[in-house]
Amino acid sequence: MRKISLLAGLLLFLQCKSTSDDNQGNFGSKEITLEEIWGGTFSTERMNSLNSMNGDFYSLLNYNSETKSSSVDKYNYETLEKVATIVDGKDLKGLQRFSSYRFNTDETKLILGTNFKQVYRRSFKGTYYAYDIASKKLKLIGNEIQEPTFSPDNKKVAYAKNNNLYIKNLATNSIIRVTNDGKTNSIINGTTDWVYEEEFGFVRAFEWSPDSRYIAFLRFDESNVRQFEMGITGSELYPTEHVFKYPKAGEDNAKVSLHLYNTSSRSTKKIELGAYEYIARLKWSNENDILIATTLNRHQNDLKLNAVNALRSSSRVLLNETDKAYVDIHDNLTFLADNSFIWTSEKDGYNHIYHYDKNGKFINQITKGDWEVTRYYGYNDKKKTIYYQSVENGSINRGVYSIGLDGSNKKLLSKEEGINTASFSKNLNYFINNHSSATTPPVYALYTAEGEMKKVIIDNQAFKDKISAYKIRPKEFSTININGNVLNMWMIKPVDFDENKEYPLLMFQYSGPGSQQVSNRWNGANDYWHQMLAQQGMIVACVDGRGTGLKGRDFKKVTYKELGKYEVEDQIAAAKQLGELPYIDANNIGIWGWSYGGFMSTNCILKGNDVFSTAIAVAPVTSWRFYDTVYTERYMRTPQENASGYDENSPINYADRLEGKYLLVHGTGDDNVHAQNTMRMINALVEANKQFDLAIYPDRAHGIRRGKNTRLHLFKKMTTFIQDNLINNTKEVEIKG
Repeated sequence: MRKISLLAGLLLFLQCKSTSDDNQGNFGSKEITLEEIWGGTFSTERMNSLNSMNGDFYSLLNYNSETKSSSVDKYNYETLEKVATIVDGKDLKGLQRFSSYRFNTDETKLILGTNFKQVYRRSFKGTYYAYDIASKKLKLIGNEIQEPTFSPDNKKVAYAKNNNLYIKNLATNSIIRVTNDGKTNSIINGTTDWVYEEEFGFVRAFEWSPDSRYIAFLRFDESNVRQFEMGITGSELYPTEHVFKYPKAGEDNAKVSLHLYNTSSRSTKKIELGAYEYIARLKWSNENDILIATTLNRHQNDLKLNAVNALRSSSRVLLNETDKAYVDIHDNLTFLADNSFIWTSEKDGYNHIYHYDKNGKFINQITKGDWEVTRYYGYNDKKKTIYYQSVENGSINRGVYSIGLDGSNKKLLSKEEGINTASFSKNLNYFINNHSSATTPPVYALYTAEGEMKKVIIDNQAFKDKISAYKIRPKEFSTININGNVLNMWMIKPVDFDENKEYPLLMFQYSGPGSQQVSNRWNGANDYWHQMLAQQGMIVACVDGRGTGLKGRDFKKVTYKELGKYEVEDQIAAAKQLGELPYIDANNIGIWGWSYGGFMSTNCILKGNDVFSTAIAVAPVTSWRFYDTVYTERYMRTPQENASGYDENSPINYADRLEGKYLLVHGTGDDNVHAQNTMRMINALVEANKQFDLAIYPDRAHGIRRGKNTRLHLFKKMTTFIQDNLINNTKEVEIKG
């Protein structure tokens, strides 16, 4: 056992000590079990996702277990009381239960969805109906269709099916086929391909013009994109294959083009946008004929807002934003009544809100400071007020604010420290605030737009009382100085923590660009697992190193072209520094992570083999050469341009350095981080004659959830691995001076 002087130990302890309370107090005696974590015991009460309506109203999708029917009900924001049932499934022939709903513009009709079949992470096919609220008539739109959307004049519905785009006239039931060339794994019209859905975060790739005269849509030509074939074990005698187009870093993307369909002439025109690789967003301005198409070059460091004139089939650049690294895509483009617009950018080093005139000329920077705007909620034209969320009260917290369009009269609307997330009414008169912290489970409360709390809706006090019986010690938040940077950190200690004993340490992290794991929010499932490990006699810590988010552009983008270099250096250095604390057993330090975190934990046990004795990697990337174009090249450029960045940070190339205990986990149905990553890592370990542990979950996707007891099984395996290789290796001994 290593010895440490009392003076050195005290100095290190003070440096890493919590900046908040010492978390001393009364703790429960009941121990957390895996069955409880994955059986719902620690699920808090939540509000159903609400849909803001016109006026001071919102709607909820409810389910009646007695009648086994769905309903859409209308509520008043001010009273939170139900004022009407808009549609009740028990009154609908053939559609007693539905799973989704969407209003038209004037809220006279609904699209109701059922029988969903998942395509990828965000995409579904389903059966959809149009419901007229006044007449109570129900009409089938189509089966196995995607993204049905009302026209603004409420007369038609556009939707995608079998890679083609269609328009259905609700009065005549006639259907117009807008495109004819759609073909699986070849041509897609009106919805996105795999990589756009995953990395740009949208599925519907068509937009009605405000006057319903045009539909703008994207066409994806996947002909040159290479296929990925994923074996499906299934339950039949012979396995099958799932084949889809997946562009890996440096390979061909789909060729994406913008088209405008004229509903009057029933003609389609292709719109030229100059040089680009991606069309990442489509949005009509307040002018009927002006569409904004957001384009990016392949390096994703040159973004253009292109103003497309539908009448002339022409385009011009409205705004051009560049960056030495990359420009992030977002949904914060908002047009005001005079067609000036709101835009968010980190061009001054932090993400802030800007105002431009209708020609793209800069008017003013609305928010300023060494902090980040994290959400833009909207603009109230009557009050000339913007609503947003930011970290100006500390990078691990979130507050809800209002500010004038000219940057004056800034006001904090949320009252409690921690994470505050607002859900505003459509007219921005009210918001429902979801607040939580490391010591407070989610509290939902109604506020006016001026920040006056009207009513607590859900306080989760009963849940808080229930968990007080458990051995749960709140996280201690602090900072740690690593490689010249002040990094955020949390630590969970055993309830009976004794600084005169040594404990094994497990570090948890994700570390991906712009991410954050150290935040002052209520526990998730991983945290309860960490608490369970702490009650068994270990310390768990998390450090957000360089490359993570909400501390400015330079801190986030320092990892550009070197994913896995600086992040790994920070985790290794943090582990070394924490290992010098008198109550940490420096010989028993482990690390674990999922996805990017698995990439990190694998690199850490290899490059930090003198620091980490144990690592778990779940669904890890093991070479960025295997991952998709959009995500990987945003941060790394292509392998052809940056071979050293890819290879010098790939754990596959350091397999011979494995000295500790290593558990590798993957689902073979992972269409995101392919199991190929794990198989290639296995080959490298075998060639290096290095022993390791392995868990393969057949046909499970990236989240490894589907199927009876899947998550429980996985975390039992991980728990046993931690117990055998960390907890049982540390003996609690008094530290000698």
